[in-house]
Amino acid sequence: MKKISTVLALFVAVTLSAQSLKYGITGNIHRGSIVGVHDRSIGKYGGGLGVFAEIPLVENDVFDSAWLYLVPQIEYSMQGENAEVKKDIYGLQKFHHDYLAMQVYLKWFFHKGNMKRDLFLFAGPRIEYLVREDRKVDPAYDLTHYKVNLDDEIEKFGYGVSFGAGLKITQQWSAFLRYDRGFSKVYPNNDRNNTYNRLIALGVNYYLNENWW
Repeated sequence: MKKISTVLALFVAVTLSAQSLKYGITGNIHRGSIVGVHDRSIGKYGGGLGVFAEIPLVENDVFDSAWLYLVPQIEYSMQGENAEVKKDIYGLQKFHHDYLAMQVYLKWFFHKGNMKRDLFLFAGPRIEYLVREDRKVDPAYDLTHYKVNLDDEIEKFGYGVSFGAGLKITQQWSAFLRYDRGFSKVYPNNDRNNTYNRLIALGVNYYLNENWW
């Protein structure tokens, strides 16, 4: 009897969790750059695509009243930067880095009691792992600038913070503006500056299982 009660309790807990859990797809376009390394950085436009889940941290009734969520998210993000140093001589220098990244956000909706508004804020830590590097520079550039920029080696693992604000548009769609700021060095051999990643993104979330409970 005790085993049956335990199994039933676990089943109820999983069922309630599944009913409260939301998940979906997230995508964004962003402009990123690497701070403190390449002369005349002009940044780089890229995109990100991933999946997320929203786990309510406060009571969530039939009217979807939860105003605080834990939001783990995994995405593929195309980052890096372009630089112009004597463009007529060296051309456009490309330092393109693709990452598999994870954020864990606290997501907070403006609310009054159980009346949740459509506007929300979010913030949390971010980690990223380099999965692709596409470096295209003129050989003459490396000969004359690598000793200055010290960008001959790239760190695969990085960490930082991500935060932003958004607006719930429909039950299945929301839009957001986000800023990511790295704390770790992109180029570990550069002992002059903290060569960190940064980006500003405009994106949307699409819920695959949006419900009202």
